Amino acid sequence: MQIDLKGKSVLLGVTGSISAYKACDIARLFVKAGADVHVVMTNAAERFVSTLTFEALTRNAVLTDSSESWANDLNHIDIGKKCDIFLISPCSANTINKLSKGIADNILTQTALAFGKKILIAPAANTQMLQNTHTVESLSMLALDGYTLINPQVKELACGDVGSGALAEPQEVFYAGAKALLEELFWNNRAVVVTGGGTREKIDEVRYISNFSSGKMAKAICLTLYLKGANVTYITTMGTEDLPLELQSINVEDASQMSEHTKSAVEIAKNINENKEPYLFMVAAVADFTPKYPKEGKLKKSSLGDAWNIELKQTEDIIFNLDKSGIKTVAFKAEMNSKEGLKNAENLLTQKNADAVCYNLLQDANSFGGDENEITFITPSTKVALGRHSKLNLAKHIVNESKKLLNVEI
Repeated sequence: MQIDLKGKSVLLGVTGSISAYKACDIARLFVKAGADVHVVMTNAAERFVSTLTFEALTRNAVLTDSSESWANDLNHIDIGKKCDIFLISPCSANTINKLSKGIADNILTQTALAFGKKILIAPAANTQMLQNTHTVESLSMLALDGYTLINPQVKELACGDVGSGALAEPQEVFYAGAKALLEELFWNNRAVVVTGGGTREKIDEVRYISNFSSGKMAKAICLTLYLKGANVTYITTMGTEDLPLELQSINVEDASQMSEHTKSAVEIAKNINENKEPYLFMVAAVADFTPKYPKEGKLKKSSLGDAWNIELKQTEDIIFNLDKSGIKTVAFKAEMNSKEGLKNAENLLTQKNADAVCYNLLQDANSFGGDENEITFITPSTKVALGRHSKLNLAKHIVNESKKLLNVEI
């Protein structure tokens, strides 16, 4: 899923850490997303990566102690004025401690001291250096000052030690930066529950009944809401590949588990922020029926005969039985009946007491799993054709329309 950062500008700070080479990947991810990327490097960082590398990646001159100029905007004051965020990755223990004390003895710390917008730091250092009392206190002070910390990984470090201190994966650093660029006041710290994927109803230990749902639409909605700052809980049968690790997820298998965890997540969501009503996006394709008597072990083909009749029972209608008081509910309805599909989707508003329905007219089984979709967003008073888009772009339209359920203008 390609995030769109066109019109956004990032100042990437690189310090003297062995992880400095990973900053190249981070710069590339922002450039690929359409952002304008500028780089400032310490002298120590230049020992690991050349300025030429970043200039080739970003097509912008790199600010260093030796390249600073007051004849143009390549200086520690002006470069920050044209950037929306300052992302320091990797951020060494030395730089962390300097930033917390307001020390500005190199071009990067001077730039940080003069930067008046969001600053994010991704630490990368030996475990003992990060756990040193001075560094711990510095990180706490920076958090109080409004810095965003991108937590390091626990893995084998360059020195051979195993512990917390490795730079977060470039994709995770990119997600954190994109979130800082895209977050909205409406969604920031608003609890949202999203369900996704087709449930798997067990026949025996190796067989199940399911459907063709890929979970891609749900993932797109999760990512969109995460980037806007929402507190997202994703309940899914399809895993969390391509989603930020920071995003809370619950893996389930069948309709029963989906029901149990959705009800629990909704009740928790109602108590997270009393000033912001939570949302539920019920995107999952929950099976209508499940085997009445699932078997243990593996049933033998030889014992089943030429025909196999499986007795099924109805699953619980999750959205119908859910306590939807105090939460805005957006249901999803996939249909293949071009004549009655829209009417069936509209009926969900009253039948399931949903606040909105996303109606998707499918052609056949091949309609599942694609990277594009087409949705009509239905409320009791409106029907908005959102058009056909990539699922991530369509998710943005769905999320924006969902804001209107609380009478908020986009």
